[in-house]
Amino acid sequence: MTDAPISPPAPGSSADVVRTWDARADHYLRLFRDELTEKPYDLEVLRAFAQRVGAGGRVYDAGCGPCGHVTALLAAHGLDMLGIDLSPRCVALARREQPGVRFTVMDQGAITGGPLDGLVAYYSLHDQPKHRLPDTMASWAAAIRPGGELLIVAKEGEGDGVVPDPLGSELRVYWAEFTAYELRRAAHEAGFTTDDCTVREAYENEIPARRVYLAATRR
Repeated sequence: MTDAPISPPAPGSSADVVRTWDARADHYLRLFRDELTEKPYDLEVLRAFAQRVGAGGRVYDAGCGPCGHVTALLAAHGLDMLGIDLSPRCVALARREQPGVRFTVMDQGAITGGPLDGLVAYYSLHDQPKHRLPDTMASWAAAIRPGGELLIVAKEGEGDGVVPDPLGSELRVYWAEFTAYELRRAAHEAGFTTDDCTVREAYENEIPARRVYLAATRR
């Protein structure tokens, strides 16, 4: 009697996110380790977020990835940062890349350890189906104290499904995109007030998609 074949995880599931990110974390690190040095708009948005939260504020970087660069940047701006990621490989690499900054394995859709003064989600929504956005946003709202800050950065679009990896690995991965309206609506329904929502064009060396930046406050 032979064992039945193991079915692959459902596309966009937590297990699928772990599988795909563990496999491409090293590739992503090589591509994006120093990306922020070429993104002045992003640097200003992150600086403004840190200023709104205030020195010493407890903040999670949801989906910190293998670089941990956003976590480290915000820590340098005086925030009490924890980078979280579902992928153990991403967390291991982030710890190596950013010594002295804290990282741990955690699901951004099941946040623990609040109340937080803020949360930043820098391209962390793209790996899960769009129908999970309300649940993820509700998890963030439950973790952030009233008056706390939320910053979301996402690629603009309407895609929602399995595609060849936009990062150029040989994998097929789940990829979701969002409009500014979708993000504003989900934030409002979860208990946030949108303070600012802007869109910028891609820089020359980026994936050719516009970027949405949403800053909101927990009601």
